[in-house]
Amino acid sequence: MIYLDNNATTKPLPAVQAEMLEYLATKWANPSSAHSFGLEAKAGVDRARRAIADLVGTESGMVVFTGSATEANNTAILSAVRARPSRRQIVACATEHSAVLAMGQALEADGCKLVLVKPMATGIVNLAELSEVINPETALVSVMWANNETGVINPVAEIAALCRARAVPFHCDAVQAAGKIPIDLRSMPVDYLTLSAHKLHGPKGIGALVVASQAPFSPMHFGGHQENGRRGGTENVPAIMGFAKAASLALTDIATRASRVRELRDRLEQGILEAVAETVVYGMNAPRLPNTTNIGFNGIDSDTLVSLLDQRGICVSSGSACMSDSVAPSHVILAMTGSFQRASEAIRFSLSYLNSSEEIERAIAAVKDAVTYLR
Repeated sequence: MIYLDNNATTKPLPAVQAEMLEYLATKWANPSSAHSFGLEAKAGVDRARRAIADLVGTESGMVVFTGSATEANNTAILSAVRARPSRRQIVACATEHSAVLAMGQALEADGCKLVLVKPMATGIVNLAELSEVINPETALVSVMWANNETGVINPVAEIAALCRARAVPFHCDAVQAAGKIPIDLRSMPVDYLTLSAHKLHGPKGIGALVVASQAPFSPMHFGGHQENGRRGGTENVPAIMGFAKAASLALTDIATRASRVRELRDRLEQGILEAVAETVVYGMNAPRLPNTTNIGFNGIDSDTLVSLLDQRGICVSSGSACMSDSVAPSHVILAMTGSFQRASEAIRFSLSYLNSSEEIERAIAAVKDAVTYLR
């Protein structure tokens, strides 16, 4: 198997697995317990919170652990809307993750209005249009740091400054960016930042929401004092510790990983474009994550190609893993191109620094063989 679907999930590193096992097997106490056994677990959670804060350049007290990035996204949006009930407009880019779009759509049933800003052809959010739609009714602006399907990186600093100038809270889904490119919240006013462990070689089922000190916050989970009263429920300590280990390793090795995976991604892109006619790379002229490429194959149904590549031992996707049960084409490519056909012909290849050059060459050959067969 050649795994090129790392934006869906990544393989937990051996050091991550070992850290989790320690807190499953020997340090399994409840961190809310007052005895020394519980305090040992609590100390681990405190260290983990600092590790997550270090990953994105913030203070540990701003980190709230959640059960997923989806929960973090939902919590950020609800917090902003509940803080100012008179403001009923939510602004997001049309290429946002479904966890943001679906939450906005759900809130429309409660009288909110979801306004979607179209991206430019490059996939970058249109800043001019974003500026135009923000008004006194805007409760929140939500724009992701880097797109999960194309890897296109948005101008987060400019968006944050725009929102701060308009006194509108800014939420940024940084799930795909964290651990792949440097993030330093000390240099930009982001009110809410979403993170996820399983996108950077940590475990599934654990995420985090970074909440700025001045940002309003409203819990989604009630029942206990955990997370400083911001999320009731006993902490998932093994997953939290695995998240922290993955974050620390990513931060320490971020430049080396990025350089290696960029070389592999560029070779994959070059090889496919040379070997297969009538192909296009979406977002190629925009800043992108070093590990991601989204390629359109003219006349080829993406789901069919994904299935054929799977038969050849290559794992890729035709869009977000969270939308894999949907029969609709990629909403990201649709927003970028305005074409349902192009959106149904796009394949996402998302690499890891763990991939090898040999795997990339085999993947290029498999793609050429599969497309030739289908055409």
